[in-house]
Amino acid sequence: MVKRISSGGEFEPKIGYCRAVVAGGFVHVAGTVGQGDDVVAQCRSALDIIAKALAEAGSGFEHAVRVNYYLPDRAEFEPCWPLLAEAFGANPPAATMVECGLIDPKYRIEIELTALLPDAG
Repeated sequence: MVKRISSGGEFEPKIGYCRAVVAGGFVHVAGTVGQGDDVVAQCRSALDIIAKALAEAGSGFEHAVRVNYYLPDRAEFEPCWPLLAEAFGANPPAATMVECGLIDPKYRIEIELTALLPDAG
């Protein structure tokens, strides 16, 4: 069984994706950018969007097993660390940070996450 979760964002129908897909005992959350004037505000916003998708799927950050961070400037990653440490707490996932271009230069961080679905796990 596959469940698709939409956040209602304008780009989901334009590009052809959804915020998250529940399949095979996992919640696969698409790369997520947030709103705000700097990387910290955008990171906080992206985490909020991801948290809502995880909750709708029946999971949460404590069940995350993998996270990928994409930033156009790796120097902007360190200011986000406190937010990430708070989000994952005592249950940190495996993580990768990649420096790369994002879809729009206004975005400073994109976060992609996979979590276990507790019922399946």
